[in-house]
Amino acid sequence: MTGPGVVAWIRDQLRRRIRTNLSRCPYPVTLIMDSQSVKGASTVSRATRGFGPATLINGRKRHVAVDTKGSPVMIMVTPADMQDRDAARELLWRLRLTHPRVTQLWADSAYAGKLVDWAEDLLRITLKTVSRLKDAKGFVVLPRRWRVERTLGWIMNAPRNARDYEHLPQRSEAHLNWSLITLMTRRLLRLNSWSRRD
Repeated sequence: MTGPGVVAWIRDQLRRRIRTNLSRCPYPVTLIMDSQSVKGASTVSRATRGFGPATLINGRKRHVAVDTKGSPVMIMVTPADMQDRDAARELLWRLRLTHPRVTQLWADSAYAGKLVDWAEDLLRITLKTVSRLKDAKGFVVLPRRWRVERTLGWIMNAPRNARDYEHLPQRSEAHLNWSLITLMTRRLLRLNSWSRRD
């Protein structure tokens, strides 16, 4: 069976190939992060699920960090009742250990507050928030944030991902990585076919 480290390695290699084909540095320094709550099936253990009061969802929450092209860099799964700011501490810590070149992250206002100072002081990561305009109505495309929202939309294109079925969060993370690996492979094939036409 393929371990989670191998899955992450494949994901990272694909992302580097995509970035290189787009004439970008293979190692991103700026990321965008957001979260997505999904219902948990009966196979999800009680210890790893929760009820999110904001979304009214009983299940899990996916915390995703992507590069400026929308390719995944980090995926973390928690109970749905975990606050984004609390989960972000763990996600940012993992990013610092595994992707030391990252220096800046964009996120929504749910990540504002003490987390900004914590990330800067302890991890030397600049966390910037992008908020909706006060008079905005309905869906609004926000600068930078739309890239991570698009990636979350890509995840939901697979019906299997509309709900979490995995007993353990680590298996859920591996499953989501495999889903995005499939999408990244298709994207890389398209990029290669375009370059051959030129």
